[in-house]
Amino acid sequence: MRAAVCHEVSSYEALKVEDIPAPPMIPGGVRIRVAAAGLNFADSLITAGQYQEKPQPPFVPGFELAGTVTEVADGVTAVPVGARVMAMPGTGAFAEEAVVPEGAVWPLPPGMDMATGAAFPIAYGTSHFGLFDRARLQPGEVVLVHGAAGGVGLTAVECAKAGGATVIATAGGAEKLAVAAAHGADHGIDYREEDIRARVLALTGGRGADVVYDPVGGDVFDASLRCTAPDGRLLAVGFASGRVPRVPANRLLVKNLTVTGFYWGAYMHLAPARVRACMTELADWHAAGRLRPRVSAEYPLERVVEAIGALLGRGVTGKLVLRLAPD
Repeated sequence: MRAAVCHEVSSYEALKVEDIPAPPMIPGGVRIRVAAAGLNFADSLITAGQYQEKPQPPFVPGFELAGTVTEVADGVTAVPVGARVMAMPGTGAFAEEAVVPEGAVWPLPPGMDMATGAAFPIAYGTSHFGLFDRARLQPGEVVLVHGAAGGVGLTAVECAKAGGATVIATAGGAEKLAVAAAHGADHGIDYREEDIRARVLALTGGRGADVVYDPVGGDVFDASLRCTAPDGRLLAVGFASGRVPRVPANRLLVKNLTVTGFYWGAYMHLAPARVRACMTELADWHAAGRLRPRVSAEYPLERVVEAIGALLGRGVTGKLVLRLAPD
């Protein structure tokens, strides 16, 4: 099978597309013929040895995929051969075949194409689980979403709106803010031109945001600490800015703030029942037309290095995917 292989932990630019043996079946496993694979910022980290999990090379990266089940291990009953599915293999999505544990495979919602399915689990799972499980978002609250036109930020806008919140979106430039508005954001802040703290306080009558969803870190996290409402919750999802912020504990004490770290992948093992409930509600929301996933572009597997480079360029809105086979 064809796959993008990481032979050295240095950079995504060292990935090589080549023929390798198909992965062996595992107990409780599901073999999937991959149609499309989602691209994530973490793909650049894992190939550079900077991710939480550090597989030894050679390995095939890729955290999420969509495709058709071709084989199941003995005892697997929830996922039949021939089913159209989306999955989170951990690694291995950038290949024509992947073997995934049964618990990390979900039916493709009715009407969803493979490219959308490949872009769906991580971004929407991160936003839904983070907002409602970790940050305890309630209807009527105000959510500040940073990086609101990006892969996870845009899904946070949609999930927060579906949960009955008012959404303030930050992004760089009018074009990205327009994308966030089209997906449900009530207000937009151009962080290149406007002061985040001042605008959030103005929009909330001086109270601030109840929940902050932050995949960016750096300066925007610092600004968020100064415009979060009393008893507010800040969700640290990632650090796309490149700077991991330090949290001054005195600010947390004075305003009774909670800063919550959130690594979505860990909950596949920590709380699989809660993950499955999250994915079930997301599928229901998609079927009801409450979610409108945005796939900006598809790249063939042979252009994987170019695709990850485009993602890191921060000009992308929504998600990018690798296309490995037709729907």
